[in-house]
Amino acid sequence: MGRQFDALIVGSGQAGPFLASRLASAGKTVALVERKVLGGTCVNTGCTPTKTMVASAKVAQMAREAARFGVHLGGDVRVSLAEVKSRADKVVQGSRDSLRKMLDNAKATVVYGQARFVSSHEVQVGGEILSGQQIFINVGGRAAAPKLPGLQSVRYLTNSSLLELTELPRHLVVVGGGAVGVEFAQMFRRFGSEVTLVEMKPRLMHRDDLAASELLADLFSQEGIGLRLDSECISFSELPDGVCVHVDCKAGDPEVHGSHVLLAMGRVPNTDDLGLEAAGVRRDAAGFISVDDQLCTNVPHIWALGDCNRRGAFTHTAYNDFEIVASNLLDGGNRRVTDRIAAWATYTVPPLAQVGMTEEEARATGKELLIATLPMRSVSRAIEKGETFGFMKVVVDAKTSRILGATIFGVGGDEAIHSILDIMYADRPYTTLRDAVHIHPTVAELIPTLLGSLQPASK
Repeated sequence: MGRQFDALIVGSGQAGPFLASRLASAGKTVALVERKVLGGTCVNTGCTPTKTMVASAKVAQMAREAARFGVHLGGDVRVSLAEVKSRADKVVQGSRDSLRKMLDNAKATVVYGQARFVSSHEVQVGGEILSGQQIFINVGGRAAAPKLPGLQSVRYLTNSSLLELTELPRHLVVVGGGAVGVEFAQMFRRFGSEVTLVEMKPRLMHRDDLAASELLADLFSQEGIGLRLDSECISFSELPDGVCVHVDCKAGDPEVHGSHVLLAMGRVPNTDDLGLEAAGVRRDAAGFISVDDQLCTNVPHIWALGDCNRRGAFTHTAYNDFEIVASNLLDGGNRRVTDRIAAWATYTVPPLAQVGMTEEEARATGKELLIATLPMRSVSRAIEKGETFGFMKVVVDAKTSRILGATIFGVGGDEAIHSILDIMYADRPYTTLRDAVHIHPTVAELIPTLLGSLQPASK
């Protein structure tokens, strides 16, 4: 018969452990099944290790530029990737341990192994059948490996396997100009590797603000990162000492020879080995689990949270999925995915943060707009820190005075932008924030000034 629980949670990404703890604290019997290690992508191969490594890369760059601040260091800056990795590994392990402690304190049962549905209420883990009155799927995703010519004949890295390197690549070729690609490209360039970034589209970060994307390309060129954009027909072949990436660009050498290749071309959900057909759970053509606005699948007692449901691709949206489900099931709430405002940040240095619509998206609505842009060199705090690269931009609906979106590409932008996001959630006019008094000296203090400089958008 196997063990029976009130709730089964399959996967321990950002939503799963917190939901397990909350349900267990509400008096339910809960089992969480994890195939490998607690924490999912964010803790193990995403935010936690990569942002720890970004911090190391920033220190390396600051050491090279120390003389600008009147600080003179002797000798060349040398980065030990093994030591960088060791530091990141310790931070990751700390996060895993914290999750396990939370689950143990909540008296949730943790089961390790691959889960596979055998019915709509049962999953098999090893030789055991676990059953649950309610089931929550939180299995996340992994790096996509598109069917590009020659890819299967070469050795390539993903965001996961790259983190296992202990020696710096001589020449890292990054294929993909989204968030993962640009973060690793800058990071390894600052560590000391030669880096070339290859992107099929005409620009980096094509879902972000156009001006920010173009400025990021300028920054990368300044830092010595080779850019091969508009690469229409990417293919791969093996070299005696690495990999050849055939880029077929309109200009420049048609081949890039690297010692290592990182594939950063999107994500696919980890749903192909769950046996979802046995549970009757529907997926879309790309494998993502179909859910409604309250994250329920077509099977009424099964929910899908996090990256596997295509309703968000970030740690913060996965955590919000947990909040939505917990509130609706335990607190009598009526929260929905569509209540949240799109917001994300890419952790280059400086960070690129976006909330709501980009300028291009806002213009496409046909609304009458107010737009303001200020360079980061207008921000006293940025000047004092010696980090004046970038800009702030805000877009407002002229008729309703509501902020439609904002971009901050600059030091502290990933934190400062939350004051704009909070006003948007409060559904207050931009004048509320414009008239606020912010602390000096901070990056956020320029946001009221930014809003005070709004002008009608040119047609």
